[in-house]
Amino acid sequence: MTATEKTISFYGREIKLRIGLLAPQAGGSVLIQCGETAVLVTATRGDARDGIDFLPLMVDYEERLYAAGRIPGGFLRREGRPPEKAILICRLIDRPMRPLFPNWIRDDIQIVATTMALDEKSPPDVLAVTAASIAALVAGLPFNGPMAGVRVGLVGDEFIINPTYAEVEAGDLDLVVAGTTEGIIMVEAGANQLPEQDMIEAIEFGYEAVQELIKAQQIIMAELGIAPVSLVQPTVDLTLQSFINEQVGEKIKKVVTSLEKDRKIRDAALDLIKKELKAAIASLDATDPIKLVATDKTVSSTFKEITKIFMRRQVIEDSVRIDGRKLDEVRPVSADTGILPRVHGSGLFNRGLTQVLSIATLGSPSDAQEMDDLHPDEKKRYLHHYNMPPYSVGEVKPMRSPGRREIGHGALAERAIIPVLPPTNQFPYVLRVVSEVLSSNGSTSMGSVCASTLALMDAGVPITKPVSGVAMGLIQEGDQTRILTDIQGIEDFLGDMDFKVAGTDTGITALQMDMKITGIAMSTIRDAIIQAKAGRMHILGKMMEAISTSRIELSPYAPRLLTLQINPDQIGLVIGPGGRNIKGITEETGAKVDIEDDGTVTISSTNSDGAKRAKLLIESMTRRVSAGDVYVGRVMRIIPIGAFVEFLPGKEGMIHISQLAEGRVAKVEDEVSVGDEIIIKIREVDQRGRYNLTRIGIHPDEATAAKAVFESAS
Repeated sequence: MTATEKTISFYGREIKLRIGLLAPQAGGSVLIQCGETAVLVTATRGDARDGIDFLPLMVDYEERLYAAGRIPGGFLRREGRPPEKAILICRLIDRPMRPLFPNWIRDDIQIVATTMALDEKSPPDVLAVTAASIAALVAGLPFNGPMAGVRVGLVGDEFIINPTYAEVEAGDLDLVVAGTTEGIIMVEAGANQLPEQDMIEAIEFGYEAVQELIKAQQIIMAELGIAPVSLVQPTVDLTLQSFINEQVGEKIKKVVTSLEKDRKIRDAALDLIKKELKAAIASLDATDPIKLVATDKTVSSTFKEITKIFMRRQVIEDSVRIDGRKLDEVRPVSADTGILPRVHGSGLFNRGLTQVLSIATLGSPSDAQEMDDLHPDEKKRYLHHYNMPPYSVGEVKPMRSPGRREIGHGALAERAIIPVLPPTNQFPYVLRVVSEVLSSNGSTSMGSVCASTLALMDAGVPITKPVSGVAMGLIQEGDQTRILTDIQGIEDFLGDMDFKVAGTDTGITALQMDMKITGIAMSTIRDAIIQAKAGRMHILGKMMEAISTSRIELSPYAPRLLTLQINPDQIGLVIGPGGRNIKGITEETGAKVDIEDDGTVTISSTNSDGAKRAKLLIESMTRRVSAGDVYVGRVMRIIPIGAFVEFLPGKEGMIHISQLAEGRVAKVEDEVSVGDEIIIKIREVDQRGRYNLTRIGIHPDEATAAKAVFESAS
């Protein structure tokens, strides 16, 4: 198509679109720009894949550090594995796009977003979400759009649409809302314990802005003569579904409606029915039409569809769930701490068959993660990592590096915890929490939030408030809607929504909502948020039975941190030539010393005495020396005209032979030897900063005080 430029006026800013200008061989392309941030988004469709039963949609987000005028770090000096932020943006684009493609499509579809310029004011992620919709429409994909996404910030009492990085950092909310004309389709949020009503208003505010971007897309597509593409779904052969219903439908219904709480028993019963069904199919004549269409995949997918129908019908008609719970009922919850020896803190959280063990580790400032991506933050003080091995669902699979799901779940738990962490000036530790999912049956990410709160409290981290989380589900048939509290695996798989809500008793710290339908009403979101609070408070109460406040004492294996402030001009003095001084402190005390550019010194050691000794050494080293000060010093070397004495770490001066004693001294060695500890006074600090010392005229009280300081430092 001919390259076209369009501009959207949006909340006081201009969003520029260059459609078809770049990547002409892609199915559809758009360069979206706001300020000086520009993202190229393409949508391309490939051929259908044989033998698959899912929508093969691939979404990639690429960061190029040239966008911010930077050269990548590392040996290769080029971008490699996507950083965590890039993976999270992939998910942010994927989640609102995926439900808008017909799930029966088997063509390869790929969305690629590349940040090509960044002004560090306008975040590229929400621009990419909206541009993905435009690219899909331009490409003529079977896409139920338009769709758009916006960010909502809260500075003071004002909601802001698409705030800058600085405004997000200064505010109490970072919310992304995506939707269509039919309703909201995705929500992602981090908040500083925002009350439920404020969060509801923020989502509503964001959805109103989304509608403006959708209308703008509709106008642009009409001007370009691009009509929505709607493909006719292939005719479904209902003979197999009828056969399965006839053979085992009542048996499936009996299992689904039995209200069996034990998932293993329920799954085993369904497996037996499936085996019986396969035996019935195997006994059919080879020419039977059923046998011709009954492959392993078609039988399995149809069996699941029938199970889904019975489960959803029971929820809609009877307001009873597959395990007999009420719609707002939470599964049995238990919690414990101190599970593992040696580690700094551990917490075990159980909810039904979901079990998560989180381990907290305390580190020094140098353990902070250095970020090599386009985000303005250079370091991360809190790291949350999530692992879900195959045994957690009773499967056997190769163990790989963390995938997008693991990274996403870890980031969500991280976001939920950050608002309650103590400030660095009160608790200067770098914190890492690892959540090991030992058993999974729904909402392991919220289980990770709960287990991690327990682990941090067990480690003695003075969090301001404990955080709990719960996952909400939805069954929607026509105008009938049922909201479910604490969904388990089958309800997530067969339901329409996965809405995770985490927070304290004060308010929400994190939200994440994904849909399988093309949007839900704001009223449903409001009801889900309110219902989630009751679930969270119930879970929080169970957690507090295990540990009500953070432990006063840190683990004996955790490092002890001491901090002090020095003049930035003295950093070089503490480090010393070639790092000699700081290495000497480490060797003598066993402590680790980190120095920030502003002069903040952090000393870490598992031995508190070693940390205190290192602090005294640094304080002595950086102490301002004035004429008249009295110290205990050590004779380091002797020359014919005097002796050099170290009176503070890294500081030494010379006593002239005439200042060694009252009266005439024939030889320096007659008064002092190398290694002697002697009382000295600063006679003067000359213009070159050299210290001239004396042993003459020192009052006994001055000598006593100097000895006391020296002994405490030793």
